[in-house]
This record gives sequence, C-alpha cells and structure tokens, in this order.
Amino acid sequence: MFQQITILGPGLLGASLAMAAKAEGLAMRVHTWSRRAETRKQSLEADWCDAVFDSPEAAVQGSELVVICTPVETIVPLLVKIAGHLKPTTLITDVGSTKAKICKEAACALTSDGPVFIGSHPMAGSERTGMANARVDLFQDACCMITPLHDTPEKAVEQLSAFWEALQMRLTTVSPAQHDEIVAHVSHLPHLLASSLCSYLGHKDAAWANCAGPGLRDNTRIAAGDPYLWQQILQQNRQEILRAIAGFENELDQFKNALLSEDTQAITQKLTQGKHYRDQL
Repeated sequence: MFQQITILGPGLLGASLAMAAKAEGLAMRVHTWSRRAETRKQSLEADWCDAVFDSPEAAVQGSELVVICTPVETIVPLLVKIAGHLKPTTLITDVGSTKAKICKEAACALTSDGPVFIGSHPMAGSERTGMANARVDLFQDACCMITPLHDTPEKAVEQLSAFWEALQMRLTTVSPAQHDEIVAHVSHLPHLLASSLCSYLGHKDAAWANCAGPGLRDNTRIAAGDPYLWQQILQQNRQEILRAIAGFENELDQFKNALLSEDTQAITQKLTQGKHYRDQL
C-alpha cells in the first residue's frame, strides 16, 4: 500500500502499528523517530524498523504516510515542525484520543495544496505503555474512528480508510466534534470513574485491598494508565467530559434515591439495564 511510512513516537500504539503494517505487507519500509535516545536504540534493533532518525524532520522525508503517535499536546507542534519536509502528496494521521482541537489546528498548519491531515483514533490502547508492550495483533477487530473535515479530499479519506481496514480494524467515520462527544462517554468517563474510585479507596484502610476480588481489579484496570497522558486527554476534551460527568451524576443520583426510598423495583430496573448494556458489548 505504501513504499515508505514514518512512525513518530514508537510506543505501544506506534510500535504495534509498525509491526502490523510490516506483517500485513502494507509498507515496504518503516522509518521511526522518538525524542528518547533509548527508544531510538530499541527501534533500530527491532525487525519491523528499517531506519531510525534523530529528528522528526529527517524521519518523514520521502514517506507517503506519516502517523503521529505522541501525547495529544505534542501532535500539532510536531506537525508544524515536519510540514515543510513532507511531499505534497503525503498523508498524515495520528492516534490521539481527542480530535476537535487537533484537527482544527492541523488544518491551519497545512496549505490547501499540500499534504493532507486526517485524524484517526484506533480504540486499541491499554493501561500499559511503551514499546515493550507492543504486539502485532493489537488492532485486530478493534474500532478505529477517523475524523475528516468537510473539505478533506475523498481520495485521501479512502486511502486512510483502506489502511486501517487492512489492519483488520472496524472503521467508523465521524466529525471531530462527534468523536470527542462519543469518546467522552465510552472512554474518557470510564477512565475518570476508575481513577476516582481508586483515589477514594486509597484513603481507606490499606488492608482492605487484600479483601478485594476480581471485580475491583476488572473495574479499575484502566486507572493504571499514565497520569500525565490522561491529564492531557481530559484537559483537551474538557467540555465534553464535563457534560458526560453531569449525565452520569444524574444516573447515580437516581440509583441513590432508589436506595434511599428502598424502591426495589427501581433498583432492579437499573441493574437490569446495566446488565443488558454490558451483555451487548
């Protein structure tokens, strides 16, 4: 599909993407860059990597696809740095968890007759980070959301869609604003709730943790994610997350009131609704 692609930030998603692209025969050559010398050394030793560069500007030269796999606050600054070193036909995407701000600023950073940026969000992350946790099947059967703008060339959308689908992902195309509303509810709110629960329990007797079963571990797994990365995500999608919190607070209040009034029918109904949603996942 591509003679050469560049991965900027070969961590969990970036390295997994490079592995999968090579395994599926989607790229003849994979170039990488990382700000950390240790990660660049690890990339050079990996069989999925063909070349490692000390600067993002050098890494993107000649590539037909560039995927920015860095924290959300660094995606647009990186795009600005590499813009003048790309071929006019280069397709650029990212794997960030927020889209409205990134896509808006990316559009301003590129000329209308130059490279095209289309936001991507493969919903295939983990609470674990780094290249050591990368794996070739990370994207298989996971959802990928792409967020073209209204004036994005259709050919570029089709090309990017074909790339993610070739990695065996389930594709959904939405606007950047729709993306942020959706993930605020199905990704960002769950993380916030898991972290809040762990923070709350952290003030209780430490010995209580020895009495916990798998339910607590299952419900709080994602709280182990990198706080620095998640702080950026929550801040960038602040308005949508606040709306999601308000909606959840209303749901929790209904549950609380049902318990206060000993309304067993309402309690059972809420539990049944929750079970039904979970069974559909």
